[in-house]
Amino acid sequence: MGSTISEKILAAHAHQESVKAGEVVVCDVDYAMVTDTRASNSIKMINRIGSKNLEFANKTALVLDHYSPPPNLEAAQIHTEMRSFATQEGTKLYDIGDGICHQVLPEGGHLTSGNLIVGTDTHSTTYGAFNAFGTGIEGTDIAAVMTSGKLWFRVPESVQVNIKGQLQPGVWAKDITLYMLGKFGAEGLNYKAIEYVGQGVSAMNIDDRMTLCNHAAELGAKAALLEADEKTVAWLNEHGAQTPKPVFADPDAIYVQSLEIDASLLAPQVARKHQVDDIVAAHEVNKQVIQFALIGTCTNGRLDDIRQAAAILKGKKLASGVRMIVTPASRQIYLSALREGLIEILTMAGASFESAGCGTCVGITNHLVPGDGDTIISTANRNFKGRLSNPDSEIWLGSAATVAASALTGYITDPRTVSGGDWRSNS
Repeated sequence: MGSTISEKILAAHAHQESVKAGEVVVCDVDYAMVTDTRASNSIKMINRIGSKNLEFANKTALVLDHYSPPPNLEAAQIHTEMRSFATQEGTKLYDIGDGICHQVLPEGGHLTSGNLIVGTDTHSTTYGAFNAFGTGIEGTDIAAVMTSGKLWFRVPESVQVNIKGQLQPGVWAKDITLYMLGKFGAEGLNYKAIEYVGQGVSAMNIDDRMTLCNHAAELGAKAALLEADEKTVAWLNEHGAQTPKPVFADPDAIYVQSLEIDASLLAPQVARKHQVDDIVAAHEVNKQVIQFALIGTCTNGRLDDIRQAAAILKGKKLASGVRMIVTPASRQIYLSALREGLIEILTMAGASFESAGCGTCVGITNHLVPGDGDTIISTANRNFKGRLSNPDSEIWLGSAATVAASALTGYITDPRTVSGGDWRSNS
């Protein structure tokens, strides 16, 4: 009986010939990540354990991204603690403005195909875009990893999603993830490992592949994984990663469910207010007026997303009364967008940029606080009631193209209906 990608990676890291769904195994971890939201608990637990030699410290990154910049004294003190710990233990530190954890880890060459990666954020599933098993854990679990280099896992059941055909102009991986949420519901694939395969995935750039895996967290997935191909290997090599060791599922691997999506038939999707799984096609929304547009976060703050927005807004102005904030996922993405002239295009259109980080996504830094009755269209991964500090506002979700098109018209808009709705057709 064959094995899935997840089963093969976990078996290799448990030093077993094979493992099956439901088994509990203790695995060697390749790399770990701690955000500033969990770092204090992690450090306290490490001190409680009393380990004097953290051999895994040099395989762990501390990332100051959620409280970036710190909105209060408590957050600033956490950052001070993290900097001190990193200096003392030799841990890699990504400071304020360097970027969001799920972007800087692969950018920094800290992972490669076949790896097992853990991080103190649910969207650590992002690393599956590189054919790695990435998953979120709690801050106290990091203490076990840093003191032993190991962690226990229950091997997840796997779901295979075959994306056939290619996405049409104006349609992106974000739309696939929203479609999936509409089909399965939030937490609908709880503790499952999703394996995305097919022509539609092969045609995607790395940025879109990262979106595809990132949003698996809203489905409740333990991990989301793609096969490695030439694009994967080239990207990893470009970013100084260790030699990729691609892992492929066996032809007779067992999946608890298989799904086929025809990408060529998919329209731009949006998640309606307060429900990440209340999904409808953008063209079906009847001119829902917006006041804010947000492009960024670990889901859609990459270079391709900024390119989408710039293609739509080049030479134009935001609709009257609409405010747009763009948050690049990393400093490197900001610099690349600057070199391409994208920052100027969006700034001239009326958008504002902030330094790379998670603060606006989760409403921590208060850079975007909507008024009562305001509606936000956002590329973020969640639209929970009150997520941006005001429970009397509404948050809708869509792709960067949908957000930019909506900011241009002043109401939620299908990007296929505006000029420049897909920069790929001009590249």
